[in-house]
Amino acid sequence: MTSINEIAGLISDAPQSKDGVTIVIPVYNEENGVSGVMERLAALDIGAPKEILAVNDGSTDSTSVKLAEAAAKFPELRVVTHRRNLGYGAALKTGFGQARHAIVVITDADGTYPEDRIRELLDCVDDGAEMAVGARVGENVHIPLIRRPAKAALRHLASYLAGTRIPDLNSGLRAFQRSHVMAYKPILPNGFSFTTTITLASLTNNHRVDYIDIDYAHRSGNSKIRPIADTALFIALIIRTVIYFNPLKVFYPVATMLFLGLLATLGNDLFLVDEPNLSDKTVLMFVAFIQILSVGLLADLIEKKARL
Repeated sequence: MTSINEIAGLISDAPQSKDGVTIVIPVYNEENGVSGVMERLAALDIGAPKEILAVNDGSTDSTSVKLAEAAAKFPELRVVTHRRNLGYGAALKTGFGQARHAIVVITDADGTYPEDRIRELLDCVDDGAEMAVGARVGENVHIPLIRRPAKAALRHLASYLAGTRIPDLNSGLRAFQRSHVMAYKPILPNGFSFTTTITLASLTNNHRVDYIDIDYAHRSGNSKIRPIADTALFIALIIRTVIYFNPLKVFYPVATMLFLGLLATLGNDLFLVDEPNLSDKTVLMFVAFIQILSVGLLADLIEKKARL
């Protein structure tokens, strides 16, 4: 077991092998599903040396016991433990830091993802993709109805801002070149938005991202997602990430709306009132338009300079 105090020194120092695959599974209170996931991953034939790395993120139920039993049964399984819950993204970052192979696959411990499709994701990476994603758009996808409108809205917003269609924004079944993730490690969050951030960072920087259609089963246990709070956080994250890599994609639409509002109020002040005069609203619209446009252009200049 590795303690939380030791994690910081392991983020990028693990020896790397180009010939195998590390499968990272973040685990937090998944006593109902984790044993089955470990058994299926251990039995999975990926045609290369395989390491299974479970990151126990401070579980408080019997997950730790089940992981210990699985580790005793399957020699390819290693378990790294956080003493307290740090978050989904923190568990993944620990896993990437500990990975012994240059190709890393992530999946969940709740039994929702089809582990037998991992080989197809690896084929995409072998073909040159820096990230391959299992998009939950197959024939049998069990996402609660209450979450679907928000997920669709977030996906469409992210697709517009990234400038490309995104079939699944935050799927938890993915294969990566480890170096690709480590390059973006400073901006990757510790929470559930890890996958959203790496998706937007990859697409806005023109990395190759492949998608395959997968099914998504009913989960074992209770979901950790908070629909309202997490949706608001995801919206803020999407906008912030795109501003980081392509600021004009955000600032230009806002500036355009302000400019149209300026024209409307200016037309009213000049032609639709008895005594033409610039109103406070028109002046405010003009100042806001200039400020937003200036900040957007400055942000774009800084972003472009940072790439030199």
